[in-house]
Amino acid sequence: MTKKINKKKHLQRQWIKEAKEAQRHHKKYDFTGNIVLENVSYTYSPKTPFEFHALDEATLEFLKGKITCVIGTTGSGKSTLIQLTNGLLITETGRTVIGDYQIPAGIKKIYDVKQLRKEIGLVFQFPEYQLFQETVEKDIAFGPIHLGENKTEVLKQVPELLKVVDLPANLLTRSPFELSGGQKRRVAIAGILAMNGNTLVLDEPTGGLDPEGEAEFMQLFLRLNRNQGKRIIMVTHNMDQVLHLADEVVVMNKGKVISKGTPFEIFSDNKLLEKIEIEPPKIYQLLYKLRDQGLDLTNHQIRTIDDFVEAYQSETKDH
Repeated sequence: MTKKINKKKHLQRQWIKEAKEAQRHHKKYDFTGNIVLENVSYTYSPKTPFEFHALDEATLEFLKGKITCVIGTTGSGKSTLIQLTNGLLITETGRTVIGDYQIPAGIKKIYDVKQLRKEIGLVFQFPEYQLFQETVEKDIAFGPIHLGENKTEVLKQVPELLKVVDLPANLLTRSPFELSGGQKRRVAIAGILAMNGNTLVLDEPTGGLDPEGEAEFMQLFLRLNRNQGKRIIMVTHNMDQVLHLADEVVVMNKGKVISKGTPFEIFSDNKLLEKIEIEPPKIYQLLYKLRDQGLDLTNHQIRTIDDFVEAYQSETKDH
């Protein structure tokens, strides 16, 4: 046990030394590789009556260019986990690695944090609360200008960003506080996209929206991934969204990663979903009932009603 603890301490010292050396040499980092959370832990209000261990040596990898959804009950560590990806929180054990950039536990200062925040944009549960400038144009342009980009060049790009998030150009001079909730959310996302990073991290991005608004945002995230190659990491309680979007699904429970796989693998395991008290997507609720009656379609990759019909016909054509 002592040898194991000493080995961990040695690794931590080595990682901190590497991080400081990279900063000292003004390294230009490559953030485009996989994001690795290695044995990460985090405790809120430590050594108080309100102490809460949100993460317990969790290990996870977010792949380049993929859409990964993180699911689990309230308090399972989802939101804490994603805040490690851009340095809003620093792990107490292990390290966070983004491409060739790392944030080891025990480091007192995150080096080159502006580079990191430019590459990994975090959109909170109600991103409209991130708005604070006088006009939509200024709000979208604030991030890159604040990080040192040329103001004139940034402002030239703002109208195109409005198009990307399906907003009309005539909103540029409007106050963001005059907009509807859905429009504010789009402006906030445009502000993150203005940074031109490779990764978009979303914490319950469709919370409080009606079904039509949710569907529109899902299509937006899908386009950003498919057309621009953005890595999307999303926390959500909506399992229908997960089924529709995700390349991979991460399942959290009590601060640990207890499962990871395709949405088809995760949702085919109803015992796993029962364990974490999550209701499966509507179409999988039907698949479970059919399986109980002797017709198992869960070995098919079913996201939509059309997929279901095709799978059903292929399994019953000889009967």
